[in-house]
Amino acid sequence: MILTVGVSPCLDVTVELDSLNVGKTNVVKRKAVTLGGKALNVAIGVKRLGGNVYTTGLMYHENGFMFENALTKEEIPFAFVWNPGRVRENYKFIDRRSMLTEVNDIGEAIDEKKQQEILGMVRTLSAHSDVTVISGGLPRGVQPSYYADLVRAVNSNALKIVDTSGQRMFAALGEGVDLVKPNIDELETTIGRHITSKEDMLAGCYELLDRGAKRVLLSLGKQGAVITDGTHSYHCKSINVAVNSTVGAGDSMVAAAAMQLEQGAPLPDILRTGVAAGTANVMTIGKMSFERQKYDEVYSTLEVVEI
Repeated sequence: MILTVGVSPCLDVTVELDSLNVGKTNVVKRKAVTLGGKALNVAIGVKRLGGNVYTTGLMYHENGFMFENALTKEEIPFAFVWNPGRVRENYKFIDRRSMLTEVNDIGEAIDEKKQQEILGMVRTLSAHSDVTVISGGLPRGVQPSYYADLVRAVNSNALKIVDTSGQRMFAALGEGVDLVKPNIDELETTIGRHITSKEDMLAGCYELLDRGAKRVLLSLGKQGAVITDGTHSYHCKSINVAVNSTVGAGDSMVAAAAMQLEQGAPLPDILRTGVAAGTANVMTIGKMSFERQKYDEVYSTLEVVEI
């Protein structure tokens, strides 16, 4: 079983415009509201690929029922620690050039007792999981070191995947992680320098390996992704597709990677399935995650090369 853990659920509002004009009135061409939060997206991706998945973490009283309904519809079992307040809302604006502008909200604060309840939930549920995925941000007032607490709470027999950035990433890596999945922007933020070449990119990945990751799966957007364990590195270029929505693309990549890791797959297989799932996701709008048929179509076109 794959367990996904998230403590920062969100509502993603994707708005398409001809152009985004700051300080002026903008007219919406198309709008889609999806339930999000990285752990939820990963869980749905695993389910779409036919995997066995369970999700847990933090949820909010005022509108959390929407997430319960969505998970029930997807036939994904769940157990949450409930907190007062509302789930945060993130806005993503896409113009006719496929330029993306994001405005992300922050979650309601949670107290120490709730934080401990979440850790207890992770300890209990990860005892029954083969892979545990911890992903996303943290609620207001929760320190980055909480990511170390979450990783430590995972059963020692479960493989660990982390998808976050900055000090949260470093905190998790200090506890040892089997795979991390940053994108280029997140890698730059985490290591504190710009990436301008393939050598810079691999050097950044190696830094995460030195800090405690066993594998780094780096998303490159339209250029696909690379994966490395420090000994072997591979690149898989994505196919050229229309970007209908970027919501959850990285999470779809994590979902596919988690399933491959669960099966003991080699690096090229983890990479190829991850790029297929991420690409299938960006081709989809108005729906949660990707459709299996689209994933299969993309997967058949992809090639992996060693770098």
